[in-house]
Amino acid sequence: MTTVATPGVSAARNLYVPYRMRIAKVTEEAPGVRTFRLEFVDEAEGRQFSFKAGQFGEYSVYGEGESTFCIASPPTRKGYIECTFRQAGRVTTALADRDEGDIIGFRGPYGNIFPIEQWHGKKLLFIAGGIALPPMRCVIWNCLDLRDKYGDVTIIYGARTVADLVYKHELAEWGTRSDVKLYTTVDPGGQTPEWKGHVGFVPTILEQVAPGAKDTIAIVCGPPIMIKLTMPVLAKLGFTPEQIYTTLENRMKCGVGKCGRCNVGKVYVCKDGPVFTLAQLNELPPEY
Repeated sequence: MTTVATPGVSAARNLYVPYRMRIAKVTEEAPGVRTFRLEFVDEAEGRQFSFKAGQFGEYSVYGEGESTFCIASPPTRKGYIECTFRQAGRVTTALADRDEGDIIGFRGPYGNIFPIEQWHGKKLLFIAGGIALPPMRCVIWNCLDLRDKYGDVTIIYGARTVADLVYKHELAEWGTRSDVKLYTTVDPGGQTPEWKGHVGFVPTILEQVAPGAKDTIAIVCGPPIMIKLTMPVLAKLGFTPEQIYTTLENRMKCGVGKCGRCNVGKVYVCKDGPVFTLAQLNELPPEY
């Protein structure tokens, strides 16, 4: 596999020194899940910074450590970046204790990208589950901001319960757009009396919707079990491994291929990924 050059990282910049970022806005997305809008303390650094859809960063609280998340906002929106995280461990708990106006660190961007220029003229099928919508959100908005370059856009997104759905305001916006087909679903038993969406697991809804595979790119991100059950459905619908993309995050730590934590066979997920086609994943050792 070839490693894509990292946009936004100057060769003169020390890879281990984080940018100082001010929390400009905090959004409560779901129980234990928050989105930070981050602005560069040094405005000159902000003007020089760039990234592409699919890249990630290391977010830090001084004295507590770093945690790896995707950049959840699109590169078409300038002046800030956003990240979405679930409070789970030491670093994410420290991040959750921060509020608007506080300063945190950000290293990045790292990793390869979704090749959205190669998708021009194609139909796009986004399939996401739970907290895995944030890395998808970046590329969804990137493509919607360049809407005339793509064919039909279909989004299938599910969570365990209605409360666990993230980006609820944006889901409502996508649902009203005439150029987007949105299907939201919750697991059986996760609905409320007011719920108007589907009830069922994401792979089941995908099979019911049955989008065509011809000239279509499928982007899949979610819990491992969701991905495992979704891939056979896509194959049944006629999608080839080269048409299916996903992004991996759960093994990355240092971001620059030094710690070896994300190493699988000959691949370093943080450098050769995190974006892979299913064809590339099929080349990895069975351990993944």
